[in-house]
Amino acid sequence: MRPYDLLLYGATGFTGRQAALYLAKHAPADLKVALAGRSESKLKAIAESCGRPVGIVVADSSHPDSIDAMSACTRVLLSTVGPYAQYGDPVVDACVRHQTHYADITGETPWVRRVIERHHQQAVESGVRIVPFSGFDSVPPDLGCWMMVQAIRERYQVDVAEISSYCVLSGGFNGGTLASALGLVDETEMENPKVLDVPGQSLPVVPPISRVSWNDDFKAWTAPFFMTPVNAAVVRRSAGLFSASGRGYGPQFRYHEAWGSRSRLKALSLWLGVIGSTPILKSSAGRWLARRFGPAPGEGPSEATMDAGYFRYQFIAKTEDGRSLRGVFGDKGDPGNRVTVKCLCETGFALTSVEVTPGAGGVLTPAFALGKELLTRLQTAGMDIRVTDS
Repeated sequence: MRPYDLLLYGATGFTGRQAALYLAKHAPADLKVALAGRSESKLKAIAESCGRPVGIVVADSSHPDSIDAMSACTRVLLSTVGPYAQYGDPVVDACVRHQTHYADITGETPWVRRVIERHHQQAVESGVRIVPFSGFDSVPPDLGCWMMVQAIRERYQVDVAEISSYCVLSGGFNGGTLASALGLVDETEMENPKVLDVPGQSLPVVPPISRVSWNDDFKAWTAPFFMTPVNAAVVRRSAGLFSASGRGYGPQFRYHEAWGSRSRLKALSLWLGVIGSTPILKSSAGRWLARRFGPAPGEGPSEATMDAGYFRYQFIAKTEDGRSLRGVFGDKGDPGNRVTVKCLCETGFALTSVEVTPGAGGVLTPAFALGKELLTRLQTAGMDIRVTDS
Protein backbone atom coordinates (compact mmCIF):
# COMPACT_ATOMS: atom_id res chain seq x y z
CA MET A 1 0.00 0.00 0.00
CA ARG A 2 1.44 3.35 -1.04
CA PRO A 3 1.09 6.33 1.30
CA TYR A 4 -0.36 8.63 -1.42
CA ASP A 5 -2.90 8.30 -4.20
CA LEU A 6 -1.92 11.44 -6.12
CA LEU A 7 1.32 13.46 -5.97
CA LEU A 8 2.10 16.78 -7.64
CA TYR A 9 5.77 17.29 -8.51
CA GLY A 10 6.72 20.94 -9.03
CA ALA A 11 4.27 22.35 -6.52
CA THR A 12 6.39 25.42 -5.77
CA GLY A 13 6.53 26.68 -9.39
CA PHE A 14 4.05 29.11 -10.93
CA THR A 15 1.80 26.46 -12.49
CA GLY A 16 2.48 24.05 -9.64
CA ARG A 17 1.16 26.46 -7.00
CA GLN A 18 -2.09 26.83 -8.92
CA ALA A 19 -2.34 23.07 -9.36
CA ALA A 20 -1.76 22.49 -5.64
CA LEU A 21 -4.68 24.76 -4.78
CA TYR A 22 -6.89 23.08 -7.39
CA LEU A 23 -6.10 19.65 -5.96
CA ALA A 24 -6.79 20.86 -2.44
CA LYS A 25 -10.15 22.30 -3.47
CA HIS A 26 -11.42 19.58 -5.78
CA ALA A 27 -9.84 16.28 -4.73
CA PRO A 28 -12.24 13.86 -3.02
CA ALA A 29 -11.89 13.95 0.75
CA ASP A 30 -10.64 10.36 0.89
CA LEU A 31 -7.93 10.91 -1.75
CA LYS A 32 -4.47 11.07 -0.20
CA VAL A 33 -2.65 13.97 -1.87
CA ALA A 34 1.02 15.01 -1.64
CA LEU A 35 3.05 17.97 -2.90
CA ALA A 36 6.65 17.54 -4.03
CA GLY A 37 9.51 19.85 -4.94
CA ARG A 38 13.03 20.90 -4.01
CA SER A 39 12.30 23.28 -1.12
CA GLU A 40 10.77 21.86 2.04
CA SER A 41 10.04 25.31 3.45
CA LYS A 42 8.19 26.42 0.31
CA LEU A 43 6.25 23.17 0.22
CA LYS A 44 5.17 23.65 3.84
CA ALA A 45 3.96 27.18 3.09
CA ILE A 46 1.86 25.95 0.16
CA ALA A 47 0.55 23.00 2.16
CA GLU A 48 -0.62 25.35 4.91
CA SER A 49 -2.67 27.32 2.38
CA CYS A 50 -4.43 24.23 1.04
CA GLY A 51 -7.04 23.98 3.79
CA ARG A 52 -6.79 20.17 3.96
CA PRO A 53 -4.13 17.66 4.98
CA VAL A 54 -1.53 17.13 2.24
CA GLY A 55 1.76 15.28 2.39
CA ILE A 56 5.14 16.81 1.59
CA VAL A 57 7.87 15.03 -0.36
CA VAL A 58 11.24 16.67 -1.03
CA ALA A 59 12.59 15.64 -4.43
CA ASP A 60 15.01 17.03 -7.01
CA SER A 61 15.61 15.73 -10.54
CA SER A 62 19.36 16.13 -10.01
CA HIS A 63 19.18 13.62 -7.12
CA PRO A 64 18.00 10.29 -8.59
CA ASP A 65 17.40 8.64 -5.22
CA SER A 66 14.89 11.32 -4.24
CA ILE A 67 13.04 10.98 -7.56
CA ASP A 68 12.97 7.21 -7.15
CA ALA A 69 11.53 7.48 -3.64
CA MET A 70 8.96 10.05 -4.76
CA SER A 71 7.72 7.89 -7.64
CA ALA A 72 7.44 4.84 -5.42
CA CYS A 73 5.27 6.53 -2.79
CA THR A 74 2.23 7.36 -4.93
CA ARG A 75 -0.15 5.65 -7.35
CA VAL A 76 -0.35 8.67 -9.70
CA LEU A 77 2.27 11.38 -10.27
CA LEU A 78 1.61 14.73 -11.97
CA SER A 79 4.57 16.83 -13.08
CA THR A 80 4.71 20.56 -13.85
CA VAL A 81 8.53 20.63 -13.91
CA GLY A 82 9.76 21.70 -17.35
CA PRO A 83 11.40 22.02 -19.72
CA TYR A 84 10.79 18.28 -19.79
CA ALA A 85 13.68 17.56 -22.13
CA GLN A 86 15.88 18.92 -19.35
CA TYR A 87 14.12 17.65 -16.22
CA GLY A 88 11.60 15.03 -17.26
CA ASP A 89 13.56 11.85 -17.98
CA PRO A 90 14.41 10.81 -14.39
CA VAL A 91 10.77 11.22 -13.34
CA VAL A 92 9.28 9.20 -16.20
CA ASP A 93 11.99 6.55 -15.86
CA ALA A 94 11.17 6.14 -12.17
CA CYS A 95 7.41 6.03 -12.79
CA VAL A 96 7.83 3.22 -15.32
CA ARG A 97 10.07 1.29 -12.91
CA HIS A 98 7.59 1.59 -10.05
CA GLN A 99 4.42 1.24 -12.17
CA THR A 100 3.18 4.68 -11.21
CA HIS A 101 0.71 6.35 -13.59
CA TYR A 102 2.11 9.67 -14.85
CA ALA A 103 0.81 12.85 -16.54
CA ASP A 104 2.37 16.19 -17.40
CA ILE A 105 1.73 19.43 -19.33
CA THR A 106 4.51 19.22 -21.91
CA GLY A 107 4.16 20.33 -25.51
CA GLU A 108 7.66 19.02 -26.33
CA THR A 109 6.94 16.43 -29.01
CA PRO A 110 10.62 15.52 -29.68
CA TRP A 111 11.09 14.69 -26.00
CA VAL A 112 7.94 12.58 -25.93
CA ARG A 113 9.18 10.75 -29.05
CA ARG A 114 12.26 9.73 -27.08
CA VAL A 115 10.10 8.66 -24.12
CA ILE A 116 8.03 6.49 -26.49
CA GLU A 117 11.18 4.85 -27.87
CA ARG A 118 12.49 4.08 -24.38
CA HIS A 119 9.36 3.13 -22.52
CA HIS A 120 6.23 2.50 -24.60
CA GLN A 121 6.52 -1.26 -24.96
CA GLN A 122 7.54 -1.80 -21.34
CA ALA A 123 4.68 0.42 -20.17
CA VAL A 124 2.21 -1.51 -22.35
CA GLU A 125 3.29 -4.79 -20.82
CA SER A 126 3.33 -3.57 -17.21
CA GLY A 127 0.08 -1.59 -17.48
CA VAL A 128 1.42 1.81 -16.38
CA ARG A 129 -0.10 4.77 -18.22
CA ILE A 130 2.25 7.60 -19.20
CA VAL A 131 0.10 10.53 -20.39
CA PRO A 132 2.00 13.61 -21.59
CA PHE A 133 0.19 16.56 -23.24
CA SER A 134 -2.33 16.73 -20.38
CA GLY A 135 -2.62 20.52 -20.28
CA PHE A 136 -3.97 22.99 -22.83
CA ASP A 137 -1.33 21.26 -24.98
CA SER A 138 -3.25 19.15 -26.08
CA VAL A 139 -6.35 18.01 -24.16
CA PRO A 140 -8.96 20.19 -25.94
CA PRO A 141 -8.12 19.26 -29.56
CA ASP A 142 -7.31 15.63 -28.68
CA LEU A 143 -10.46 14.97 -26.65
CA GLY A 144 -12.49 17.18 -28.99
CA CYS A 145 -11.57 15.03 -31.99
CA TRP A 146 -12.31 11.85 -30.04
CA MET A 147 -15.72 13.27 -29.11
CA MET A 148 -16.51 14.12 -32.73
CA VAL A 149 -15.49 10.65 -33.95
CA GLN A 150 -17.83 9.03 -31.42
CA ALA A 151 -20.66 11.40 -32.37
CA ILE A 152 -20.34 10.71 -36.11
CA ARG A 153 -20.38 6.97 -35.48
CA GLU A 154 -23.42 7.14 -33.22
CA ARG A 155 -25.32 9.37 -35.65
CA TYR A 156 -24.33 7.94 -39.03
CA GLN A 157 -22.64 4.57 -38.29
CA VAL A 158 -19.62 5.47 -40.45
CA ASP A 159 -16.01 6.59 -39.98
CA VAL A 160 -14.89 10.21 -39.98
CA ALA A 161 -13.14 11.49 -43.09
CA GLU A 162 -11.85 14.74 -41.65
CA ILE A 163 -12.15 17.05 -38.66
CA SER A 164 -11.46 20.78 -38.85
CA SER A 165 -11.01 22.95 -35.77
CA TYR A 166 -10.98 26.69 -35.26
CA CYS A 167 -9.62 28.16 -32.02
CA VAL A 168 -9.96 31.59 -30.43
CA LEU A 169 -8.26 32.36 -27.14
CA SER A 170 -7.01 35.06 -24.80
CA GLY A 171 -4.47 34.79 -22.00
CA GLY A 172 -0.88 35.17 -20.88
CA PHE A 173 2.09 32.88 -20.41
CA ASN A 174 4.44 32.03 -17.58
CA GLY A 175 8.19 31.66 -17.23
CA GLY A 176 8.12 27.89 -17.51
CA THR A 177 6.31 28.08 -20.84
CA LEU A 178 8.84 30.60 -22.12
CA ALA A 179 11.77 28.41 -21.04
CA SER A 180 10.26 25.41 -22.84
CA ALA A 181 9.63 27.46 -25.99
CA LEU A 182 13.21 28.73 -26.05
CA GLY A 183 14.44 25.17 -25.73
CA LEU A 184 12.43 24.06 -28.75
CA VAL A 185 13.15 26.69 -31.40
CA ASP A 186 16.05 24.67 -32.85
CA GLU A 187 14.28 21.30 -32.65
CA THR A 188 13.61 20.33 -36.26
CA GLU A 189 11.40 17.43 -35.14
CA MET A 190 8.87 19.95 -33.83
CA GLU A 191 7.76 20.43 -37.44
CA ASN A 192 7.51 16.70 -38.18
CA PRO A 193 3.80 15.77 -38.29
CA LYS A 194 4.69 12.07 -37.85
CA VAL A 195 6.91 12.59 -34.80
CA LEU A 196 4.50 10.73 -32.48
CA ASP A 197 3.12 8.21 -34.97
CA VAL A 198 2.49 4.60 -34.05
CA PRO A 199 4.66 2.12 -36.05
CA GLY A 200 2.90 1.22 -39.28
CA GLN A 201 0.55 4.20 -39.12
CA SER A 202 -0.40 5.30 -42.64
CA LEU A 203 -2.76 8.23 -42.24
CA PRO A 204 -2.32 11.01 -44.79
CA VAL A 205 -0.22 13.99 -43.73
CA VAL A 206 -2.12 17.28 -43.65
CA PRO A 207 0.09 20.34 -44.30
CA PRO A 208 -0.69 23.15 -41.81
CA ILE A 209 -2.29 26.26 -43.27
CA SER A 210 0.28 28.87 -44.23
CA ARG A 211 -1.71 32.04 -44.89
CA VAL A 212 -4.76 34.00 -43.87
CA SER A 213 -7.95 33.01 -45.68
CA TRP A 214 -11.71 33.10 -45.26
CA ASN A 215 -13.25 29.86 -44.01
CA ASP A 216 -16.86 29.55 -45.02
CA ASP A 217 -17.55 26.63 -42.65
CA PHE A 218 -16.58 28.69 -39.60
CA LYS A 219 -17.62 32.05 -41.07
CA ALA A 220 -14.28 33.49 -39.96
CA TRP A 221 -10.81 34.46 -41.11
CA THR A 222 -8.33 31.71 -40.32
CA ALA A 223 -4.59 31.97 -39.72
CA PRO A 224 -1.74 29.54 -38.92
CA PHE A 225 -1.89 28.45 -35.26
CA PHE A 226 1.36 28.27 -33.32
CA MET A 227 0.14 25.15 -31.47
CA THR A 228 -0.73 23.14 -34.60
CA PRO A 229 2.58 21.20 -34.81
CA VAL A 230 1.97 19.83 -31.30
CA ASN A 231 -1.78 19.33 -31.46
CA ALA A 232 -1.81 17.70 -34.90
CA ALA A 233 0.89 15.23 -33.86
CA VAL A 234 -1.05 14.30 -30.70
CA VAL A 235 -4.32 13.83 -32.62
CA ARG A 236 -2.47 11.64 -35.14
CA ARG A 237 -1.06 9.50 -32.31
CA SER A 238 -4.53 9.06 -30.84
CA ALA A 239 -5.85 7.95 -34.22
CA GLY A 240 -2.93 5.54 -34.57
CA LEU A 241 -3.35 4.07 -31.08
CA PHE A 242 -7.08 3.55 -31.63
CA SER A 243 -6.40 1.99 -35.03
CA ALA A 244 -3.91 -0.44 -33.51
CA SER A 245 -6.61 -1.43 -31.00
CA GLY A 246 -9.18 -1.97 -33.75
CA ARG A 247 -11.10 1.28 -33.20
CA GLY A 248 -9.40 3.69 -35.60
CA TYR A 249 -10.91 7.05 -36.54
CA GLY A 250 -11.01 6.16 -40.25
CA PRO A 251 -8.48 4.88 -42.82
CA GLN A 252 -8.10 8.31 -44.42
CA PHE A 253 -8.70 10.44 -41.32
CA ARG A 254 -7.39 14.01 -41.61
CA TYR A 255 -7.17 16.78 -39.01
CA HIS A 256 -7.01 20.50 -39.85
CA GLU A 257 -6.45 23.22 -37.23
CA ALA A 258 -6.60 27.00 -37.47
CA TRP A 259 -6.43 30.11 -35.37
CA GLY A 260 -8.17 33.29 -36.32
CA SER A 261 -10.78 35.96 -35.88
CA ARG A 262 -13.95 37.43 -37.33
CA SER A 263 -11.69 40.36 -38.24
CA ARG A 264 -9.36 39.96 -41.22
CA LEU A 265 -6.99 42.55 -39.75
CA LYS A 266 -6.69 40.63 -36.49
CA ALA A 267 -6.18 37.36 -38.34
CA LEU A 268 -3.38 39.00 -40.31
CA SER A 269 -1.75 40.22 -37.10
CA LEU A 270 -1.92 36.68 -35.66
CA TRP A 271 -0.30 35.30 -38.82
CA LEU A 272 2.46 37.90 -38.72
CA GLY A 273 3.09 37.04 -35.09
CA VAL A 274 3.52 33.36 -35.94
CA ILE A 275 5.84 33.84 -38.91
CA GLY A 276 7.82 36.60 -37.20
CA SER A 277 8.43 35.09 -33.76
CA THR A 278 10.36 31.95 -34.77
CA PRO A 279 13.30 33.64 -36.57
CA ILE A 280 13.51 36.18 -33.76
CA LEU A 281 13.68 33.48 -31.08
CA LYS A 282 16.24 31.52 -33.10
CA SER A 283 18.65 34.46 -32.94
CA SER A 284 20.88 34.97 -29.92
CA ALA A 285 19.65 38.56 -29.60
CA GLY A 286 16.03 37.45 -29.69
CA ARG A 287 16.59 34.86 -26.99
CA TRP A 288 18.37 37.40 -24.83
CA LEU A 289 15.46 39.82 -25.18
CA ALA A 290 12.92 37.11 -24.37
CA ARG A 291 14.80 36.13 -21.21
CA ARG A 292 15.43 39.75 -20.26
CA PHE A 293 11.89 41.03 -20.63
CA GLY A 294 9.76 37.87 -20.45
CA PRO A 295 8.58 36.23 -17.21
CA ALA A 296 11.23 34.36 -15.26
CA PRO A 297 10.69 30.78 -14.08
CA GLY A 298 8.19 30.92 -11.22
CA GLU A 299 6.53 34.06 -12.60
CA GLY A 300 3.42 34.46 -14.72
CA PRO A 301 0.39 36.59 -15.50
CA SER A 302 -1.63 38.36 -12.84
CA GLU A 303 -4.74 36.86 -11.27
CA ALA A 304 -6.84 39.38 -13.18
CA THR A 305 -5.29 38.37 -16.51
CA MET A 306 -5.79 34.69 -15.78
CA ASP A 307 -9.39 35.24 -14.71
CA ALA A 308 -10.15 37.25 -17.86
CA GLY A 309 -8.73 34.65 -20.24
CA TYR A 310 -10.70 32.11 -22.24
CA PHE A 311 -10.50 29.66 -25.11
CA ARG A 312 -12.99 28.11 -27.49
CA TYR A 313 -12.44 25.39 -30.06
CA GLN A 314 -15.10 24.81 -32.69
CA PHE A 315 -15.04 21.48 -34.54
CA ILE A 316 -16.61 20.31 -37.79
CA ALA A 317 -16.46 16.56 -38.45
CA LYS A 318 -17.32 15.30 -41.93
CA THR A 319 -17.92 11.90 -43.48
CA GLU A 320 -16.72 10.89 -46.94
CA ASP A 321 -20.22 11.49 -48.35
CA GLY A 322 -20.43 15.02 -46.90
CA ARG A 323 -22.55 14.54 -43.77
CA SER A 324 -21.29 16.52 -40.80
CA LEU A 325 -21.61 17.46 -37.16
CA ARG A 326 -20.31 20.42 -35.18
CA GLY A 327 -18.85 20.52 -31.70
CA VAL A 328 -17.58 22.96 -29.09
CA PHE A 329 -14.81 22.66 -26.47
CA GLY A 330 -14.19 25.79 -24.41
CA ASP A 331 -13.77 27.29 -20.98
CA LYS A 332 -13.22 30.51 -19.06
CA GLY A 333 -9.77 31.30 -17.70
CA ASP A 334 -6.29 31.74 -19.13
CA PRO A 335 -5.54 28.71 -21.35
CA GLY A 336 -1.87 28.39 -20.42
CA ASN A 337 -2.54 28.51 -16.69
CA ARG A 338 -6.13 28.12 -15.49
CA VAL A 339 -7.15 25.67 -18.23
CA THR A 340 -3.87 23.77 -18.14
CA VAL A 341 -4.20 23.28 -14.39
CA LYS A 342 -7.79 22.05 -14.68
CA CYS A 343 -6.88 19.62 -17.45
CA LEU A 344 -3.86 18.24 -15.57
CA CYS A 345 -5.60 17.82 -12.22
CA GLU A 346 -8.71 16.23 -13.70
CA THR A 347 -6.41 13.87 -15.62
CA GLY A 348 -4.81 13.00 -12.29
CA PHE A 349 -8.19 12.32 -10.67
CA ALA A 350 -9.15 10.10 -13.60
CA LEU A 351 -5.90 8.14 -13.37
CA THR A 352 -6.49 7.37 -9.69
CA SER A 353 -9.47 5.25 -10.78
CA VAL A 354 -7.37 3.22 -13.24
CA GLU A 355 -5.76 -0.02 -12.12
CA VAL A 356 -2.30 -1.00 -13.31
CA THR A 357 -3.37 -3.73 -15.73
CA PRO A 358 -0.75 -5.56 -17.83
CA GLY A 359 -1.36 -4.93 -21.52
CA ALA A 360 -3.34 -1.71 -20.95
CA GLY A 361 -0.53 0.79 -20.49
CA GLY A 362 1.89 2.68 -22.70
CA VAL A 363 2.98 6.19 -23.58
CA LEU A 364 -0.50 7.36 -24.45
CA THR A 365 -2.55 10.43 -25.34
CA PRO A 366 -5.28 11.88 -23.10
CA ALA A 367 -7.99 10.66 -25.50
CA PHE A 368 -6.69 7.10 -25.72
CA ALA A 369 -5.73 6.78 -22.05
CA LEU A 370 -8.90 8.22 -20.52
CA GLY A 371 -11.44 9.16 -23.22
CA LYS A 372 -14.97 9.36 -21.85
CA GLU A 373 -13.83 9.46 -18.21
CA LEU A 374 -11.76 12.61 -18.69
CA LEU A 375 -14.33 14.24 -20.97
CA THR A 376 -17.04 13.77 -18.33
CA ARG A 377 -14.80 15.07 -15.55
CA LEU A 378 -13.99 18.24 -17.50
CA GLN A 379 -17.68 18.82 -18.25
CA THR A 380 -18.47 18.41 -14.56
CA ALA A 381 -15.63 20.85 -13.78
CA GLY A 382 -17.40 23.52 -15.84
CA MET A 383 -16.00 23.23 -19.37
CA ASP A 384 -18.38 23.77 -22.26
CA ILE A 385 -17.98 20.51 -24.20
CA ARG A 386 -20.76 19.38 -26.51
CA VAL A 387 -21.75 18.18 -29.96
CA THR A 388 -24.31 20.13 -31.96
CA ASP A 389 -26.05 19.50 -35.28
CA SER A 390 -24.27 20.93 -38.31
